[in-house]
Amino acid sequence: ARSDCISAEQQCLSDSGCNATYHLLETCALAKTRLLPLAQDSRLRCLRAGLELGNSSLLHCRCHRRMKRQEHCLRVFWTVHSSMTDGDFQLEASPYENPANEEHWKTDYNKLAALLSGKDCNGYLGGDATNPCLKATHVCNLSKKCVRLRTDYASICTRGAGGEDTCDRRKCHRGLRNFFEKIPEDFTKRILFCPCQDELCGERRRKTIVPDCSFQYQTKPNCLWLLDSCLEDPICKSRLADFQQNCHPADTSPDGCWQHSHAACLQAYMGMIGTPMTPNYISNSSVEISLWCTCENSGNQKEKCDQILGMFESNKCL
Repeated sequence: ARSDCISAEQQCLSDSGCNATYHLLETCALAKTRLLPLAQDSRLRCLRAGLELGNSSLLHCRCHRRMKRQEHCLRVFWTVHSSMTDGDFQLEASPYENPANEEHWKTDYNKLAALLSGKDCNGYLGGDATNPCLKATHVCNLSKKCVRLRTDYASICTRGAGGEDTCDRRKCHRGLRNFFEKIPEDFTKRILFCPCQDELCGERRRKTIVPDCSFQYQTKPNCLWLLDSCLEDPICKSRLADFQQNCHPADTSPDGCWQHSHAACLQAYMGMIGTPMTPNYISNSSVEISLWCTCENSGNQKEKCDQILGMFESNKCL
């Protein structure tokens, strides 16, 4: 099994040779992050340092979405794999290990859903048994942890929102990530992907992430700016790499998906929520999704900008 990158880093630092090579790579990665030009001999040293780690567990380490010190783990991964983003937004590999199937989470959800179905439905669903988004919320409300974390991000994301771009978007994003990382996917998927037949349900689904704060700006920024903001943040860059790997469309595939796993793609999509590249539904009456950005005034980078937006707007895998 692959080790996590924090353990691999500790193992490397205990070996003098690996330690020196790793610290050189940290300097190389920092220069790349800050767009500092490197002399030819420095670039060669960085390249050699990467090759020297060929037999190290650092090269094959991965991180987990729900681990403690996740950001530290991701920084280690991108230090070792800094060449992956050399002038290209198409990231080569996800730093995340595919999680093991957490059966006990499914059991927890099923118990709560069964408890809810045993109640008076009209009392719980406000007389509307056709609103699965509302039902998903009620199931969440039966879990103290689920309702607490959902209330936490809702209160942060609504503070200062409403017309003015004054909400604390960074805190709102952190609260959303906290909810989606700490609550079982059986809860979060039903809240985010509930199937709707009318606009009332669709509005509830679209507003799940409190879009006035987490998604929208007063004016739409350029998608290239959104990408730059993402690549500067280790969590967002990692979630984008995971999204590109698991939601890679393939025209030659019958299901339109290169990985043939729509569940993994939906999980990767959820991972983007709470990052600078947070996506959302475009309206109350559609399941189409998009980023909040535009490709107007992109100059000679218009094609690249369209590709970024197209990853979400016209992705057959999604």
